[in-house]
Amino acid sequence: MSNYKIILSGGGTGGHIYPAIAIADELKSRFPDAEFLFVGANDRMEMEKVPQAGYEIQGLWISGVQRKLTLKNLIFPFKLITSLLKSRKIINTFQPDVAIGTGGFASGPLLKVATSKGVPSLIQEQNSYPGITNKLLSKKANKICVAYEGLEAFFPKEKIVLTGNPIRKDLLNVENKHIEGKDAFTLIHSKHTLLILGGSLGARRINELIEDKLEYFQAQNIQLIWQCGKLYYQQYKHYNDLDHVQVHAFLNTMDMAYAAADLIISRAGASSVSELCVVGKPVIFIPSPNVAEDHQTKNAKAIADKEAAILIKESDLDLQFETQFDALMSSSEKRQTLGQNIKQLALVNATKDIADEVEKLLKQ
Repeated sequence: MSNYKIILSGGGTGGHIYPAIAIADELKSRFPDAEFLFVGANDRMEMEKVPQAGYEIQGLWISGVQRKLTLKNLIFPFKLITSLLKSRKIINTFQPDVAIGTGGFASGPLLKVATSKGVPSLIQEQNSYPGITNKLLSKKANKICVAYEGLEAFFPKEKIVLTGNPIRKDLLNVENKHIEGKDAFTLIHSKHTLLILGGSLGARRINELIEDKLEYFQAQNIQLIWQCGKLYYQQYKHYNDLDHVQVHAFLNTMDMAYAAADLIISRAGASSVSELCVVGKPVIFIPSPNVAEDHQTKNAKAIADKEAAILIKESDLDLQFETQFDALMSSSEKRQTLGQNIKQLALVNATKDIADEVEKLLKQ
């Protein structure tokens, strides 16, 4: 039988959506007759990105719990009950053979209903420190695919499979495209290129740092591809007038941006970290301190502890940035070592390995 029905849920940010789409694409190539349905959170980016990728999606009225007492928290129980009822209706109508959750608000209610109805389920945890949704779901899920070692502390050991995070196929051979990448951005080949990534919406503190250091980078003879995020583009776009700076709201050709880069400054969201391991360039991580359980710092530390990246906390930027950056620029050996070490941490077959686990659940 290959006309399986597969339901997937995950969203809120690109880090939850793109892995779900990558898994669906791999399963679709194996089972062309299978039927797919995504479930997301109303008014979040998955409602736009999933249909763009060619899949049907239904939305739930759900959001996260705020960490302070707000009106949103008071209506959270109603949202949760509504979402559980709608999830039950979706499951009863669609009757999936397997349910896959990649984290984010919507995957909670959907996977809870699916497991309670005996639908085989798999959750994919992208971070080194799991979110509350996946911790709760892990008790009933059949398989938990993880990207980091040491998650037995949070999940039942016998369910864990170390697969890595699904990443875009076009990133698998960027090292052969360095010249092509520099040409794509009309960069000067003899100059070092610094790529700055603050996530799809942007990162205020990273943008402030870059703005403050534009003259410093110019003095170092460094050219910048600066993805400032769509929330900040109006504020920073006038720096495009400078010879050594390119400001982008977001980058549509990520493979070319990675290929052009000699070094990278990035947030430490799970999918960014996984991509950067595959890309294998020297990286300075500046994790966001404003995320649940400070998981970005934990993600970055897991890499930095293996001498595979540099970690600078936002609170240490004023004191440490130039010192660390100077040390990196003055030693090609150090840059090479970081690039080689981070590449060794890459799990390039993640999408395939996760699909293998889904296939096992379908065949049971």
